[in-house]
Amino acid sequence: MRALITALAATTMFTPVAQAATIMPLDRATILAASPFDFKVELDAVHPETEIAVTVNGQPYAEVFGKPADYVAEEKDEDGKVLGSALILRGLALAQAGDYTVEVKAGDESKTVTWTVYATPETAKAKNVIFMVADGLSVAHRTAARIMSKGMTEGKADGRLAMDDLDHMAFIGTSSTHSIATDSANTMSAYMTGHKSRVNALGVYADRTAPSQDDPKVETIAEALRRTGGRSVGVVTTSELQDATPAAVVAHTRKRADKADIVGMFYQVQPEVMLGGGSAYFLKSDVPGSKRKDDQDYVQMFRDAGYALATDAAELDAARGTNSGKILGLFHTGNMDTWLDRNQLKKGTVDKFPNQPGLVEMTEAALDQLSRDEDGFFLMVEAASVDKMSHPLDWDRAVVETIEFDKAVAVARDFAAQHPDTLVVVTGDHTHGVSIIGTIDDDKDVADAREKVGVYDDAGFPNYVDENADGFPDAINPSRRLAIFSSNFPDYYETWSPKLDGPFVPAIQNDKGEYVANEAYKDLPGAVLRVGNLPRENDTGVHAVDDIVLQATGPGAEAFKGYMEQSDVYRVLAEAMALGAPAQ
Repeated sequence: MRALITALAATTMFTPVAQAATIMPLDRATILAASPFDFKVELDAVHPETEIAVTVNGQPYAEVFGKPADYVAEEKDEDGKVLGSALILRGLALAQAGDYTVEVKAGDESKTVTWTVYATPETAKAKNVIFMVADGLSVAHRTAARIMSKGMTEGKADGRLAMDDLDHMAFIGTSSTHSIATDSANTMSAYMTGHKSRVNALGVYADRTAPSQDDPKVETIAEALRRTGGRSVGVVTTSELQDATPAAVVAHTRKRADKADIVGMFYQVQPEVMLGGGSAYFLKSDVPGSKRKDDQDYVQMFRDAGYALATDAAELDAARGTNSGKILGLFHTGNMDTWLDRNQLKKGTVDKFPNQPGLVEMTEAALDQLSRDEDGFFLMVEAASVDKMSHPLDWDRAVVETIEFDKAVAVARDFAAQHPDTLVVVTGDHTHGVSIIGTIDDDKDVADAREKVGVYDDAGFPNYVDENADGFPDAINPSRRLAIFSSNFPDYYETWSPKLDGPFVPAIQNDKGEYVANEAYKDLPGAVLRVGNLPRENDTGVHAVDDIVLQATGPGAEAFKGYMEQSDVYRVLAEAMALGAPAQ
């Protein structure tokens, strides 16, 4: 028996293991009928083209796809190392709905994937779609926004958020193709293309070659709308327009950091409304503040294309009265300041950009402009700084940003009430590891500030005040406020209080390149060092893998239910707008 086991072990040890090719789109991809995408096969070894067999549902792939792919004998990395052979077919589109089993064999390499190609009704359910994303939106953000904005008495909220009463709901999975963890690029890209991808990737499947813009592309929702004709497109954000979430509406790149090139991608699609920050990437290189390295003047190019330009709130208001049909709003060279800094504290960069419009004003302007299109529109609205303030553990700013987002949701709901052929979707792109555990009470006379934290019955209720009834707290530092903490963090000094002098910077680099607690906060009253639980290469908190809550109302919203992948959301949008219908 021992001899038999030894022989079997030896046989197993020396049996060659078949190498696995990679096929893109990946297994279980869902593809809109007639939607263009790139097909790629990556082989781990070099194979003559004659030895590579590719079939689709048992037939030669070129017969099904209508043309052969380009053969690359030797793909190489940036150092010249040979990675293997490849086949690439750009701009493939499959008109017939159904399951497609793609099989590749080359020597000892083999791979099989199955795609589902789906059609949509020829008649749209929704004329308009308003897709609203609070970047990083977690359940705790919503709960905190409701308590801070509406108050709570005897265990019941004294009011509801606009997003609370959207009548259809789903849990959304956010993981990327290569990791359970995720970022804003691949998550929003999944919403806007119907295809999951890798961290940092937008509108592509991430391949193995170094160039960031040669990866296999998939069609974005803006491109689908252009291809099928009719509806206008709008993008509203409080971040740079080139940032991952707004960029996902139009962009194709493996690196979300390709911001200068993403401006060119916006120009190719030309959404009718573009409102946000990021003017530094529109300005040619010789203009002070420009982050471009070329002489492309995209501000002038967009103006020449018929866009009315707005650089502050007053100009945005004036642009709403123009008849050009197109508005480009650039209100900051980078990311726009938070509501708290713009309206109460006057911190951040408000002194340099003193008249920035808020998310509500931008949403109103976009809806005013886009609703003039009799064919309807698609509008993406992002509250970017829910995420941007959650990363540095600046919870008060993040929660106030959530309140502002909810005010924009109310604008969308009011519009939908007047235009019942409008689908409104409200969600996040990923979550943060954030929780509310009770309150922090400054009236407690204790030597250790940690003892100010009240949990269970000792928490009571916070005492935020909103005397002007605008839905925002008059101050974020009342004597008893929400105790909000993160599950993940770098080394930092916990101060137990809001950051009134400007957005929080929890960690800075030391001379070793490691991130350590920022000693600017060390001597604040009650400050204590919290030793981080993240690698020292992280200067802020990171995203969580938790599911997102998505809520929706309007025609087509009934399809949102149970657990869904982010890529499934695109199918609901495509079916609501009949994006599989023939071009007009």
